[in-house]
Amino acid sequence: MSPVGGQSWGRYPLATQQLLPVADRAAPLPAVDGLMLPHGNGRSYGDSCLNPGGALLMARSLDRFIAFDPTTGVVRCEAGVTLGEIIELALPQGWFLPVTPGTRYATLGGAIANDVHGKNHHRAGSFGHHLRGLELLRSDGQRIELDGDDSTGLFAATVGGLGLTGFITWAELQLRRVPGPWIETESIRFDSLDEFFALSRDSAAGFEYTVAWIDCLATGKQLGRGHFLRGDHARGDPRAATPSAMPRRSIPFVPPVSMVNGLTLRPFNTLYYWRQPARRKRHLSHYQSYFYPLDGINDWNRMYGPAGFLQHQCVLPPAVAREATAALLSEISRSGRGSFLAVLKEFGDAPARGMLSFPRPGTTLALDFPNTGPDLLRMLERLDRIVAEAGGAVYPAKDARMSGALFRQAFPAWEAFSHHVDPRFSSGFWRRVME
Repeated sequence: MSPVGGQSWGRYPLATQQLLPVADRAAPLPAVDGLMLPHGNGRSYGDSCLNPGGALLMARSLDRFIAFDPTTGVVRCEAGVTLGEIIELALPQGWFLPVTPGTRYATLGGAIANDVHGKNHHRAGSFGHHLRGLELLRSDGQRIELDGDDSTGLFAATVGGLGLTGFITWAELQLRRVPGPWIETESIRFDSLDEFFALSRDSAAGFEYTVAWIDCLATGKQLGRGHFLRGDHARGDPRAATPSAMPRRSIPFVPPVSMVNGLTLRPFNTLYYWRQPARRKRHLSHYQSYFYPLDGINDWNRMYGPAGFLQHQCVLPPAVAREATAALLSEISRSGRGSFLAVLKEFGDAPARGMLSFPRPGTTLALDFPNTGPDLLRMLERLDRIVAEAGGAVYPAKDARMSGALFRQAFPAWEAFSHHVDPRFSSGFWRRVME
């Protein structure tokens, strides 16, 4: 097969690689001359899902359910099944994902490889905490069934292992009971970073889901202002009094320039902050609009234009989270850049199950930036220095440019992990941070 171009969800960087479909979990891996990498539905933002000069093993066709027990909520399915497809099967029978990221289009294999987290990390930990087992197909043809009792370290390397330990063919997941598709939501407008931390602290015990949108262009006493969202699965059956699932929209083409720019960001952030005149608002949300607001816009990544965008998501240790978050926001404000999607959340204390898992105790801040070239990269390097000095980490699933030094500092288990990497598996990200 001839080389073809490829992009991640951030549309940066570009890569040339072979795309090799994998449609039968019982079959050997395709013959590849060079290095290979599993690839699900392409929802990773940077180059952890790219393999320049090598081959991508396209796993989306592995979309079969193997078993589901509606009495226990245990589901086993192939790695290419999306999280949304699991919800479609399980929710009518009273089950939901125990942890979900901000898109239902991620695959099961991708959720494991990135040990994804959600709005309930303080209660439920990350995706790997609910993984009962999986099968890993190595490049030498060996098939290994793994679970949390694995003493070799390969299970811990595979959870959050960025697809580098082998090809996941199937996995088994424990779902959680829910009364229905609705979320009781409270939105609280807050005026400062200190208010965010107070709300987060006060909400952790009483609410399963907590997260905040912040106005990253605010300064002074309003630094870190935003909206705090907290919620729980609604009890009873409120369907008759609630709206239906969110409508589908789309961005039909890539505009010649980014729609997210200096002319649009400040008005958007100001209007979004004041969209809720009341300090507090309670309402019922459908799970789709609550967990996956951007999934309601097909190809929303196109709005950043042909150059794409870069996300910077970090986690900062609890002892310095307030000061380091303020430093990051101040740097962004000084740069004149902003993000219309700026998310702030506190993680819980659950120890990660993966060697390279990103979630850990502390505060995580995620921001999207239009790709404007070297000046943006220099600003991101300044953000990295703040993260490094704070003893924090940058999320590999969202990264396209962090240095190897920062990666190795933030993920001290990288050397032990490297012994579990399949010698025929690699990615643009892995080669970059190992230079």
